[in-house]
Amino acid sequence: MSIAWSARLLGEQLEDGGWNCWTEFGSVRSSFDTTIRVLEGLLAHERATGGSPESIAARRQGEAYLLERKLFRRKSTGEVVDPSWLQFSFPTRWHYDVLRALEHFREAGDPPDERIDEAIQLLRSKQQPDGTWLLENTHPGKVHFMLEDGDGRPSRWNTLRALRRPPLVRAVS
Repeated sequence: MSIAWSARLLGEQLEDGGWNCWTEFGSVRSSFDTTIRVLEGLLAHERATGGSPESIAARRQGEAYLLERKLFRRKSTGEVVDPSWLQFSFPTRWHYDVLRALEHFREAGDPPDERIDEAIQLLRSKQQPDGTWLLENTHPGKVHFMLEDGDGRPSRWNTLRALRRPPLVRAVS
């Protein structure tokens, strides 16, 4: 990440800990969609370069933004922010969903946080009797070849994403 890009990205982190692509137009509230993409980028940058104390701190603040909201709830009321986030997509494109957030926390490698427990329960509840997860929310856009058989059908990609360990589908006693 170049110094200019890094300074801009870190400088656009909002007070609540996340990011919003509409900040330059006056948005003062973070977006789950933007925040997850920035977190993925910061983690990739950190893995490739070691990151900087500032970028690591920014990533952790962004993660706290999602954790405070249990990955899909309004901080103010506890209501689900967007029901489509409870449906798993592939490819995700620029969209947020709970599985994408769980993937990020798995990739980050931190010990499981109890604030993701509800999201993990959601993930578990969606496993089909044959062990697969479905494609539930295909986002429109150009594709060069079909990766899946369509919404409502078993998804090899969502199944792979859900079964990666740790901490997504961890044993519960």
